[in-house]
Amino acid sequence: MTGQRRQPRSRPETLVRRREILDAAVEIFGSKGFAGGTLQEIADQVGMTHAGILHHFGSKHELLLEVLQHRDDTDVADLEEQHIPDGMPLFRHLVRTAFVNAHRAGIVQAYAVLSAESVTDDNPGREFFEKRYRTLRSEVAHAFAVACEERGVTEPATIGYASASILAVMDGLQVQWLLDPDAVDLARASEFAIEAIVSSVLSPAPSPLGEDPAPDELVR
Repeated sequence: MTGQRRQPRSRPETLVRRREILDAAVEIFGSKGFAGGTLQEIADQVGMTHAGILHHFGSKHELLLEVLQHRDDTDVADLEEQHIPDGMPLFRHLVRTAFVNAHRAGIVQAYAVLSAESVTDDNPGREFFEKRYRTLRSEVAHAFAVACEERGVTEPATIGYASASILAVMDGLQVQWLLDPDAVDLARASEFAIEAIVSSVLSPAPSPLGEDPAPDELVR
């Protein structure tokens, strides 16, 4: 007599379980980093075994990539077709994202820790972050180009600098806010910086810092 065959877990239940694991991984990786956080700690958080985590994600590396993708997906979840918009709507979206991030310290902390770790040798998240920043710089630069065309502004050479700067200031403010949330208003500071950078491209004005120093003056 054969035993009764166990029914496979329903897909909705599996998706819920995966989400629980991702949420736990965000917390563990955010507090201890990828290298310091273990699958066993994540398993303990959700009442599973180490093998159970591997059943859902295959490896710690794969779980890391899912965590990073999950973070990006949450940024565009409320957008049409779940994709970053173009032109001025993109910059408005970035400001809204900063306001949302001010209420989700856990996922912001995980992103800050994992992105910083990605610059180390052989880190499994490096390729993800390299691709992510290339894509975001390209999308922001294109949004600048669209905004310039809409306003009849000759596309300035500063677009590349501005695109990298917007991403840098958003990520840098997140670190300052995580370290001292009472001293840094993440949402308003991000809004100010984004508006200032966008204005510098669309309505350029003489620099209040004066002329740029000559190259030989920089090394004196």
